[in-house]
Amino acid sequence: MSRISSKTIQDLEFNIVLEQASSFCTTTDGKTNMLLLEPLTYRNAVKDSLQHTNEYLQSYASEYRIPNHGFDPIEKELQLLGIENSTLEKDSIRKLAVLPRTVNEHITFFKKQQLLFPKLFSRLEKIEKNEYVPQAVDAVLDRFGEVKDDASPDLKNLRREMNSVKGQLNGSFGAALSHYSQMDYLDEIRETVIENRRVLAVKAMYRRKVKGKVMGSSKTGSISYIEPERVLTLSRKLAELEVEEAEEIHRILKALTETLRPFLEEFKIYRDYLTHTDIIAAKSRYAQSIDALLPILVEHRELELVDAYHPLLLVSNRARNEKTYPQTIGLKADNRIIVISGPNAGGKSITLKTIGLLQLMIQTGFLIPVHEKSRMSIFKHVLTDIGDNQSIDNHLSTYSYRLKNMRGFLKKADDKTLFLIDEFGTGSDPELGGALAESMLEELYSRKSFGIITTHYTNLKMLANELPEMTNANMLFDAQSLEPIYKLQLGEAGSSFTFEVAQKNGIPYSLINKAKKKVERGKIRFDKSIAALQKERSNLRKNNESLREREIKATQKVNKLEDTQDRVQQKLLDFQEMYDSYQRYIQLGKKFDGLAKDFSNNKKKKLLVDELMKMVITENVKRQPPPKKTEAKKHKQEQGKKKQLENEVIQKVAKIREQKKKNPKPVVAPKPKVTLKKNDRVRLLDSKSVGTIDQIEKGKATVNYGMFTTIVSVEQLEKV
Repeated sequence: MSRISSKTIQDLEFNIVLEQASSFCTTTDGKTNMLLLEPLTYRNAVKDSLQHTNEYLQSYASEYRIPNHGFDPIEKELQLLGIENSTLEKDSIRKLAVLPRTVNEHITFFKKQQLLFPKLFSRLEKIEKNEYVPQAVDAVLDRFGEVKDDASPDLKNLRREMNSVKGQLNGSFGAALSHYSQMDYLDEIRETVIENRRVLAVKAMYRRKVKGKVMGSSKTGSISYIEPERVLTLSRKLAELEVEEAEEIHRILKALTETLRPFLEEFKIYRDYLTHTDIIAAKSRYAQSIDALLPILVEHRELELVDAYHPLLLVSNRARNEKTYPQTIGLKADNRIIVISGPNAGGKSITLKTIGLLQLMIQTGFLIPVHEKSRMSIFKHVLTDIGDNQSIDNHLSTYSYRLKNMRGFLKKADDKTLFLIDEFGTGSDPELGGALAESMLEELYSRKSFGIITTHYTNLKMLANELPEMTNANMLFDAQSLEPIYKLQLGEAGSSFTFEVAQKNGIPYSLINKAKKKVERGKIRFDKSIAALQKERSNLRKNNESLREREIKATQKVNKLEDTQDRVQQKLLDFQEMYDSYQRYIQLGKKFDGLAKDFSNNKKKKLLVDELMKMVITENVKRQPPPKKTEAKKHKQEQGKKKQLENEVIQKVAKIREQKKKNPKPVVAPKPKVTLKKNDRVRLLDSKSVGTIDQIEKGKATVNYGMFTTIVSVEQLEKV
């Protein structure tokens, strides 16, 4: 099995991530095993590990909380259980009984919720419930870990007899206490306990008058502690019974140990399951603390990080209440290698470490602090060369060590390799070191490897410009303030701003000018061109941000005005409908009042019924839809409406053009599509009537208009 090297883990500080995550473990075994985790290189294993963590994280937001998984260390108990004829103590048996009991709870829970937690449920498919061990232990020990009275008939009889003796002993002692107290032989404290026995606190002057066994005296000698004679026999009998009780308890525990011994392997399986569960839970808690999530995991070789944070930097900056800048960067088949350039302290190394650390975390089952659109894959090798790795022990210079490291790169590099190199080619003569670095980069390129390097060498920037699957990038830098922006810009190389930074730090201009003359004119012109391009890009970026803000504000104002206009229009329509309805009711009322007056005068029921029937028929006719028109008439009317509509549109377009010439307005972006939900107020696209959604099912919405309800497609509705 291929392994990620310890050097890579050390360079990327992955061990610190493990230490931070281990603090969320609740068991000793979990903490120990968390620190031993290593990145995996098989896709299925990585995928399962990530889904375990993700499902556990999702459980915090659901109503179904996963049961507790805690347990005490049981390594000594397992070792003792493996020794023949050994006997476990009460606490050890209780610790072992917790394991099957806890696993049984997990089996029951995940069996019920396997649709919500399919991957966590699959971990238990090969583990069976064990009710026998908890029942066997419960038959002997109570919930406090003490041996029950009915653990055996002999123990039950012994404890019954012991209670009887204790009762007699207390009665005898009470009688002696009362007797000597009346005779004023006792001190104010009257009694105390010595060697787990009740004794009388007798004044020293009366100690010869109290019959019994002297158990001791006070420091001053003023009090003698005496066990009364009448309780001595009972005390000896109780002591004998206690010895018999201890022997019976040992016999019971020995029998119980023999009952548990065949389950030794099961106890190890339960321990491993709960330890792994503790690690998964700790990963999910760590993910919660850094706002991490599960990115898209793809099968082909790709790395697309959107708004990615360095987790260690994020944690430390939060502690200092400082801002952390995210990075967006991508590697894919047609853009496999990125050469990052730019000034020092601009964030190149942090970008490099962010990518490497997040890759190691994903391959170890950790969720990462990125945008949900991020895409990642699994690499067989992750090779790093970061920082000054001068080896004192081996008497190697920095450059010699880096060359030795590059030899290791060339042995392993293939199309499943991700390499990360900081300050590529440094440590030797710039021209010779740059040429060697260029050759090595070409070799890594020819092997289809994926990677990111940082450099100041111009020849490497030019090489990235020439090869089709290699790209230049730079860390943005404010040319005026000479402060880093901590933002990666793909597509062009970055200037090192060597002379500008020197000038800002107080180096005399005469020396800078002298240095410029010593450098080849072509190189200065190239670096100057890059710097000019970066300044231009910085200005464009600021202008774009300003325009974007204006556009957003204008869009918000227009949307607000449109919403207000729609609400006013709807209210007018509602008032008009209400007015028409009331007018109709008034007319009907007047007619009915006239009929009532006529009936009052002539008392003719038949005439009244006839008139009422006429009114009802007339109203029903009004409510009926208009009769269908003939096809020809209908077609003619449609043509007329179409022509009228075209004329109206032409007139409106002409007015809009005139208004735009007089007072041009910013272009308003179309309204974003809104996801409809229950209780939203909506209307049909071609209608003014507003209703409320009662239910949405399979793309169909039930809309309630008050007097009636209707079912329409969700696509035909718009939110009011």
